Formats: sequence, structure tokens, C-alpha cells
Amino acid sequence: MPPPDPKRLINRELSWLSFNQRVLDLARDPATPLLERTKFLAIASRNLDEFFQVRVADLQDRRAEDPQWSSPDGRTAEQQLEAIREAVEQMSSAAYALYRGELVPALAGEGIELLTWQDLDVEERGRVETIFDAEIRPTLIPLAVDSAHPFPYVSALSLSIGAIVGRPGAAAERFARIKVPSFAPRLFEVSLNRMIPIEEVIIAILPSFFPEDEIRDLGCFRVTRDADLELRERDDTDLASEIEVGLRRMRRQSDAVRLEVSTDTGPKIREMLMAVLQLKSEDVYDAAGPLDLGSLWDLSEIDRPDLKYDKRTPRPFRSGSSSEGSPIFDVLLDRDCLVHHPYQSFESSLEELLSAAAEDPKVRVIMCTIYRTGGPESGIVRALEGAAAAGKQVVVLVELKARFDEAANLQRARSLERAGAHVVYGVMGLKTHSKIALVVRAEPSGLRRYCHVGTGNYNPVTARIYEDIGLLTSDPEITRDVAEVFHRLTSGSGLRDYDRLLVAPEHLREGIIEKIQSQSGPGGRIVLKANSLADPPVIDALYAASQAGCEIDLIIRGICCLRPGVHGLSERIRVHSILGRYLEHSRIFRFGSPTDHAEYWLGSADLMPRNLDLRVETVVPIRDEALRGRIDRILSIYLQEDIRHWELSPDGSWKQSGGTRHVQDLLSDWLRHSES
Repeated sequence: MPPPDPKRLINRELSWLSFNQRVLDLARDPATPLLERTKFLAIASRNLDEFFQVRVADLQDRRAEDPQWSSPDGRTAEQQLEAIREAVEQMSSAAYALYRGELVPALAGEGIELLTWQDLDVEERGRVETIFDAEIRPTLIPLAVDSAHPFPYVSALSLSIGAIVGRPGAAAERFARIKVPSFAPRLFEVSLNRMIPIEEVIIAILPSFFPEDEIRDLGCFRVTRDADLELRERDDTDLASEIEVGLRRMRRQSDAVRLEVSTDTGPKIREMLMAVLQLKSEDVYDAAGPLDLGSLWDLSEIDRPDLKYDKRTPRPFRSGSSSEGSPIFDVLLDRDCLVHHPYQSFESSLEELLSAAAEDPKVRVIMCTIYRTGGPESGIVRALEGAAAAGKQVVVLVELKARFDEAANLQRARSLERAGAHVVYGVMGLKTHSKIALVVRAEPSGLRRYCHVGTGNYNPVTARIYEDIGLLTSDPEITRDVAEVFHRLTSGSGLRDYDRLLVAPEHLREGIIEKIQSQSGPGGRIVLKANSLADPPVIDALYAASQAGCEIDLIIRGICCLRPGVHGLSERIRVHSILGRYLEHSRIFRFGSPTDHAEYWLGSADLMPRNLDLRVETVVPIRDEALRGRIDRILSIYLQEDIRHWELSPDGSWKQSGGTRHVQDLLSDWLRHSES
């Protein structure tokens, strides 16, 4: 049999860039509230930072290690980097055109001004300089480069001012850099709701740092570095100590992958930076405005509710139901519960379960995974610490390799250990991404387990802005399997058998493919909702099911490497993407028609090779008929024809639908009046 045609797949990196373009589309949409538009522009900018830190860094490594390597769609690393460069330049040009041409004037029309130094009159300049001298100037340190001073280390994503200076009339000159401290305000306040980028102020007062010199060239720059920690995971390695070493190494020796410069930066500074950072011209990106549009996120703090989405309060879990006010353990003995964030409260559902478990003298054991917790103030962390201090058996799996949260998770782990919890630092060679919690309680009939299996992090902050779903249950078969997952994580004894759960890396891919194959044929029906779809075996199974007559709807927020609507390959597959005020984050899988014994699953895994091969992921079946009906209702709202969404074309491009209704508004209205 000939190998599969690589062209059947869309490139993963270009698909992600298409997703970020959809985020930028929200910023460009006049129907989006103005301050939300600036936030979406900031999100698109920060997304690109992470993309370079992780994905571009990986491609640069692959290009250096093996020039012949190719991705599943048949592109070499070099070809992908060239395509990324073209797409990012177009996206950056559109972002700065939006910033200058639409957002800045629109904000000014609402009394929110983003100024330049030239916009300030003499009095305002004097007032800014006075405040700046008192609050910021003492923290600025000009670092010169000459025979006695080596080039200073440029930390990742920090903003810097570079200048070429020399004595008047002398040929000799030197480079000097001033780093903008991370604690300094990115937008310096001139007066109420009138701000100026801080680099404009620094450049204006720059001559005072070099009283004997003239400034011959200057510019702003920003360096992006590889963010991955290269951990050497050996059997005798203390992973927590290794993370600490990795964090220090990341701060001092990360490889540069991108250089951003202001458009007025002169050639001498550019060439010096490229040489020191060992970057090529294709790694340099010009910014046609302030560097780091992600700083526009700060504008969301402005108290102008008329320029933001209307404020919504999550509905208390169980509010209005017959179980309201009953102890949560009694409720779960009676029935399973489905909780849907942010429409339903995180604090009154999962946090309530763990807080009740911490206080209940009948509870013997609490087990929980932590991927991103939202900080030391997290009610879940406090509950776990309190339970451990009270003498309960508390076991916490803290994933130290949660990218960009390594240091915070290490701090959380140490705090839990001090409280007396048993802390496990993940599984060697795998990242633990499962969102699971387990409680063991002594009852008249004996010990009984209760659990939560969800799609989102146990984080009260993101639970207000991420759309996620989770199952609370005391089902003996499901809770037994969740216990087995924890034993797998804590014992180091290897693979386990599961009666109900699908668990990666053991058999999640095979289980999903088996479910897809069960629908292959006329009358088959599949609906999958996920963040990303990039796993070739799963995609090929979907292609085969489509060819056999199965109708397939895919609701994919981000990356999708499947080509829908291709004759002879995927005519019966449709791909939609939903973006809005909340980050669509849930993973829901339905195999079959609701009227014909469909199977329903939810869990932590996206359909990507890294999730299926390199992570511990947990997907749980929904067995309760009432909850299946709720999921049917949720999926039906996502698939309504009149909603606003993007549709994926066979060529990999996305087209926005003509729909005007918003899924998240419809879900909010429905869940506000439904029982849990």
C-alpha cells in the first residue's frame, strides 16, 4: 500500500497562525466593544510571542539537526519557517494598521488617549519628566559595550532601548542599552486615561544619561527566546531540583529565536544585535508602532463598562434545583452532575467539593491534579493545605512542566509539602494534563469514592473566562478508574487497566479511533468539539468514516490539520471554529445519533500527537441520560446555522459565516434558567 498523501493534511503551524488571525478578526470587528477589541489585539500579540518561544524555536532546532526532516504535511523545517515569516509579516502589518488607523482614533474619541512625546505640550512634558524622575529614572541603568564591558544579557521579551553614542568630533563610538524594568508601567500615565508608551519618555530624556556624548543612532528592540526547558529525566533525578536548574538556565542561556525592532532603528544597531544574538535577517521583524502590542491588555483595567462586554456573574451550581442547600456528597450519591464554566460557578461546584472534603471528618483521602492553579489564593490550594494539616491523606500531582507556569507550580508544590500533603511531581517522560480529583469518604456502607473529571484547569481565575465542562460523580466504576489513574501517577508501576475511562498514553488514541470506526457507514454520526485536531491517525479515521457515509461535524477552536469537503476524501466533514468573549476550551465527543444509543465523552485531551503520546490525559463517558440530554442541547447550540462562526475550506482558509447570534450568549441564557 502506498504511503498516505501528505497533502491530505494542513500544516500545523500555518493552521495555528490562521487561528491567531481569527483572534485578530475579533479585534477588527466594529461590533466588538472597543476595549475588548484592544484586548483581542493584545491577545493576538501575546499568542505570537508564545508561538515563537515554542513552535518557531522547535522548527529552528529541527532545521539545524536534520535539514531533511519534514512534518506530516510534507514540509521541511526551512519551508515552514519561510511560510511562517510571510504569514507573520502580513499579520503584523494588519495589527499595526488596526492599531494606528482604527483603535487609537476610536479610543481618543472616547477620551482614552495613546500619545507620543510630540503630542505633549511643554507643561505636560515637564510634569511627565518630574514624575518619571521620581519614580522610574533611578531604576534605569545604561549599560555600555566596550573593551571593558561585554554585551549585556538581554532577557526574553524585555523591552530595551539601544543607542550608538560617541564624543562630539571623535570617530570612536560605542553601543549602550537601557532595559525597561519589568515593574515599570508599560503605558506611562500623563493624566487620567491619557497615556504614553514608556519608551517614548526614556528616549526623550536619553541625552541626560550621556552628557558628554552625542547620540548617533537609537531604537527600541525586544528579543524572543526559546522557552522550553530541556530536562534530563533520569531515574535518579529529582524532578523538582531539575526544574529549578532549568529555570536558572532559561534565564541565562536561552537561545534567541526572534528580534523585534522599531522601524526607526538604524542599521548599526540591527547588525550588532543580530551578530550578538546569532540571528539572521529573516529572524528580524520591524514594528510599525510600539513594540509589544500585548501591553494594550492594561487598557482593560480602565473603568469604562460601556466599552466592554456586559458583566456576567456565573450562576451558582445547583441554584434552583431540588438539591440546592443539600451537602454535595448527598447530591452525588443520588445522581451525577455536569458543571459548565464560566456559565456555572467554579467556587460552588469543584471548589465546594474539595472544601467540603477538607472539612468533613468522614473524608479519609483527597487526591487532585494541579496543572495551573491561579495563585496561592486559590480556594483549592487552601482546601488541600487545610486537609493535609488536619491529618487527612492528601495526594497532589503537581505538573512542574506546565509551560510558563513552572516556577509558580514549584512554589505551590513546596507550600503543599510544608502543609503535610504528599506531592508527586509527574511521571518521567510524560506531562500530566488530566483534570481529575478524587475523594474517599467513610460511610455506613463502607468507603465510597467521589470524583471530578473535567476539561479545564483547577483555576478559579481562568474558570471565569475559559469555557469548560466537568463531571461530578460517585459512580463506582468511574471512580475506581480515576483511582487507578492516580495510582498510575503515584506508584511509578506502569500501565493500568481501566473499565470505563479512556486514558493516554495507554489507549486513548485507539479508543477514539474505535469509536470513530463504529460510526463508519450510512447513518453514522459524529460530533467532536476540541481545541485542536492534528493527529494523523485520528484524521485518517475521520476521512475513512466520511468516505463510508458518516456525517461529521467538528467544532475546533484552534489548530485543524484535517481538510474538510474534499471530493472522495471528506465530503461529509464540516469544520467550524467558535471564538468570543470566553476561550472555548472544552473537549466533548459524541459518537452516534442522539436517537440511536449515542456515546458521550468529555475530558482533558485534544486530538494531537503530543496529547495522545506524551501526556497523561483522561476522558470519561457520560452515562446518565439526563446529562446526555444536556450535552445534546449544548452541541445543538454550537451547530445552529444562524450563529457566528468560521468555516474551514478545503484549501485551509477560514471564512466567517453570515450568522449574527453568539453561541456564548445562547448558552448563557439557556444555562441561567436550567437545573444542574
